[in-house]
Amino acid sequence: MALAVRVVYCGAGYKPKYLQLKEQLENEFPGCLDICGEGTPQRTGFFEVLVAGKLVHSKKEGDGFVDTESKFRKLVAAIKVALAQCQ
Repeated sequence: MALAVRVVYCGAGYKPKYLQLKEQLENEFPGCLDICGEGTPQRTGFFEVLVAGKLVHSKKEGDGFVDTESKFRKLVAAIKVALAQCQ
């Protein structure tokens, strides 16, 4: 069973950033993740990443976008922990 990763993003323009992150994660974990994105209907500034229901990245809480290698690696580490717990 694939691990659920959910990204809630500002529907007013952050969809390309979501699609880029989705592609990166699918390349890092081929066939292991069920990634879905949800754009908000209004401007919110959201870019929130939840792994197995747990918030692991939040633009609103100061993390910004997943736009550096270190931020991406933080997500990868959280996903690896969640995958290990599923086994």
